[in-house]
Amino acid sequence: MGSSQNLNKLRKEIDNIDKKLLELLNERGSVALNISELKRENSYSVYDPVREKEIEKKLARLNNGPLTGESVLSVYREIISACRKLQEPLKIAYLGPRGSFSHQASFREFGGSNELIPLGSFDEVFQEVETGRANYGVIPIENSVEGSVGAVLDLLSHSNLVITNEIFEKIHHFLLSNSKSLKDIKVVASHPQAFAQCKGWLGKNLGHAELAEVASTAEAARLASRKKGYAAVAGKYAGEIYKLNVLKKNIEDSSQNTTRFFVIGNTSTQPSGNDRTSIVFSLKDKPGALQKSFFQPFALESVNLSKIESRPSKERPWEYLFFVDFEGHTEDANIKRLLSKVRKNSVYLKILGSYPAGKQ
Repeated sequence: MGSSQNLNKLRKEIDNIDKKLLELLNERGSVALNISELKRENSYSVYDPVREKEIEKKLARLNNGPLTGESVLSVYREIISACRKLQEPLKIAYLGPRGSFSHQASFREFGGSNELIPLGSFDEVFQEVETGRANYGVIPIENSVEGSVGAVLDLLSHSNLVITNEIFEKIHHFLLSNSKSLKDIKVVASHPQAFAQCKGWLGKNLGHAELAEVASTAEAARLASRKKGYAAVAGKYAGEIYKLNVLKKNIEDSSQNTTRFFVIGNTSTQPSGNDRTSIVFSLKDKPGALQKSFFQPFALESVNLSKIESRPSKERPWEYLFFVDFEGHTEDANIKRLLSKVRKNSVYLKILGSYPAGKQ
């Protein structure tokens, strides 16, 4: 049998497999529609991060290759996204424009079957979700190199929205341009935070170029697509949208550069067995208050703190709010006891949300 006959035979096998896959995909869609009826009857949300994480773990465990685990998850994210749309089309607000890292995180979490809405500020993202014009919002909360996003912490402390999920997005910065050589670059555009994350590489390789700060990495990519001699420091996704050449990839100074995002919405997330809770509180200004009223209850309940930081309250001078992340869910018995103790000693305490712990 010749090579062309072998090829045709294998292609027929692919065609048969595709037919079976299509039948199974539509069968899955039909079951998803039945599930949507039960969700509506019980007032459950269409987006269920706990269930989706269970599916991802099961797939990772069952996958024997040759497709990589990440490839399988990418395919299933789109399958889940399409089935979600059958139940209820979702609108997701994020800090734009298209091609930003927030857009990238939103796409990875919600897939291409839902409507992703780019907005101009964090305030607008919160407003879209609070008013119901969007079902969820995706917001960056902290970066492993540059720290927390203060404006988002402030908004969370005053909003009625809750954190429903967290996403860890590995940040890889690319040097993108219409030009084909570094020596042709006269101006490099990017967001100040991206410049800070690539300071070493830029100084060593593009010390001759002017650095132009813009509102976002996506805006930098848009500029680079229109101006001769311009390059952008942005994500690969932005380069694909604006059809730019990749002059250099992964130019960030730290290989551990990761941004943590929150998904915010109007409904709380049920326990998954591996959860994190975020709260904000303030204490009376007296000696030892933080130790006695906060750290001690955590130690007594053996609850692991993963983060604590303070910010000015913005309401009274020299008063501070403490933002805290810890392991566990508000429905866990020990977390209920813990929060009861902390609340008694707090001037103010707000639960920002309990959600499945993201994969870092």
